[in-house]
Amino acid sequence: MSIQTWTFIIVGLTFALYIGIAIWSRAKSTKDFYVAGGGVSPLANGLATAADWMSAASFLGMAGIIAFSGYDGSVYLMGWTGGYVLLALLLAPYLRKFGKFTVPDFIGDRYYSNVARSVAVIAALFVSFTYVAGQMRGVGVVFSRFLDVEVNTGVYIGMAVVLFYAFLGGMKGITYTQVAQYCVLIFAFMVPAIFISLMATGNPIPQLGFGSAGEDGVYLLDKLDGLMTELGFTAYTDGSKSTIDVFFITAALMLGTAGLPHVIIRFFTVPKVSDARKSAGYALFFIAILYTTAPAIAVFARTNLMETVQDQPYKEIPPWFTKWENTGLIAWTDKDGDGKIQYLPGSAIDGKQPMFIQGNGANGQRLISNSSGNSNELYIDRDITVLANPEIAGLPNWIIALVAAGGLAAALSTAAGLLLVISTSISHDLIKKQIAPKISDRTELAIARFSAFLAVIVAGYFGINPPGFVASVVALAFGLAASSFFPAIVMGIFSKRMNREGAISGMVMGLGVTTYYIARFKLGWIGDAESNTEDKWWFGISPEGFGTVGMIINFIVALAVSKFTPEPPLEVKEIVENIRIPKGAGDAIEH
Repeated sequence: MSIQTWTFIIVGLTFALYIGIAIWSRAKSTKDFYVAGGGVSPLANGLATAADWMSAASFLGMAGIIAFSGYDGSVYLMGWTGGYVLLALLLAPYLRKFGKFTVPDFIGDRYYSNVARSVAVIAALFVSFTYVAGQMRGVGVVFSRFLDVEVNTGVYIGMAVVLFYAFLGGMKGITYTQVAQYCVLIFAFMVPAIFISLMATGNPIPQLGFGSAGEDGVYLLDKLDGLMTELGFTAYTDGSKSTIDVFFITAALMLGTAGLPHVIIRFFTVPKVSDARKSAGYALFFIAILYTTAPAIAVFARTNLMETVQDQPYKEIPPWFTKWENTGLIAWTDKDGDGKIQYLPGSAIDGKQPMFIQGNGANGQRLISNSSGNSNELYIDRDITVLANPEIAGLPNWIIALVAAGGLAAALSTAAGLLLVISTSISHDLIKKQIAPKISDRTELAIARFSAFLAVIVAGYFGINPPGFVASVVALAFGLAASSFFPAIVMGIFSKRMNREGAISGMVMGLGVTTYYIARFKLGWIGDAESNTEDKWWFGISPEGFGTVGMIINFIVALAVSKFTPEPPLEVKEIVENIRIPKGAGDAIEH
């Protein structure tokens, strides 16, 4: 059967499974909608957390960035993995012991202020919408190639599916759907990795295979380094980023992880604090399976790609190239007129979307503008690395379709969690807690579902008009979370002296500075085009890493303001003390 037929079958079956679970687990109360009734088992919550955590950025984007950036791409691996450990050990049990529905709920009550709650709602919306843009783009990329539809059409299909089970089941439906999605995505990620590792090195374990020697006796990483340097690239195992930028990006990803509202909310779904700890351990194991495999996928993909396309006549290029070319995610222009693909250093592979020219060239290729003036003839969208790898390696069609289903599972699982954060921030933290506290449970549930509908519409827009590639867009969300939520949560748990004035001032300053920096140096919304360049970055720190600076500013401002303003009330200090006391950690906590 063709790839498209297999894709229709496998994706259709998985979508039917997700929708069936949503119908079975339909939310009947706000507690079901917000925290799945608080009765999810640690194992199920660990699987759901892993699926929630491993978004399109992990499944599609991370391996793509590592494949194209080499050593520099390891910041994503270190930051996201270390960040989850930080969240699981430092924050999750304490937040669960506090026993609230959402992060804004915690901040509003801990800092005894609706202003603080409102600032947290705004921060949650900033983070969630930025994050969800990457997920919807991932959905569009998968559909555009494997179902032969436009990227925008793919985003619309994804919007419809995720809206159905988020709208119907809330957190209850999302949780059990995410359990199924984890099983799909990890199977889809590992099967081609094992096959390609066997083909390349004879070792079936990808984590060991990419450090092994092939049939020619040359270690795979040495071979890739040789291919890179021969063509004028920096060696794959060497880095080009400055040490300060590597540090700040890694820290932003780690600290942003510990402040991500859609991950934190997962620890409110288990019955006891001890279950939160157990589910964090399960999730870390399930996450590690994919994260330790991603570098291997990246090496296999980059090696296969370079060996397949470099100096090959365009007319003899394999069919997979033309199919991806039709989606606009690969493009070639014959700059030297020799009819061969030249894959060389230059801006065409630096992550910049090319300017497509109407029509086709003499060889039938998609045309891109030569305005950059560099010698590279090939543009490759990083987000296709994982999806195209099985095709490049010549694996069976059913495996190629399976990877498509896995990419959709990863994107939709996280998108659903983010949409729930958005809807609960509006319905629970804004309307129920501040505007109309006397509304009934049924009315609140209706508002939550309507908010989810509006959130899907906005998410779809950002998916169609993303500010970058999946992983880089998601990295911005982590920076926003690090600069806003992380200090407020940490000081809310570990400092009885931190008051509402300090927390509000810190969040506003941290989020404001980081947003300004991203708007100026990443999105180009502020300042002239000539000022939005790498050499203009403050302290040499990229937009992806500036969340760490915002976090430092947040801490400094919060501590300074709290020192010169009144201490929190005694009952708030007692709440902080109670959160940190282990006594009764195994007891159920009522909401």
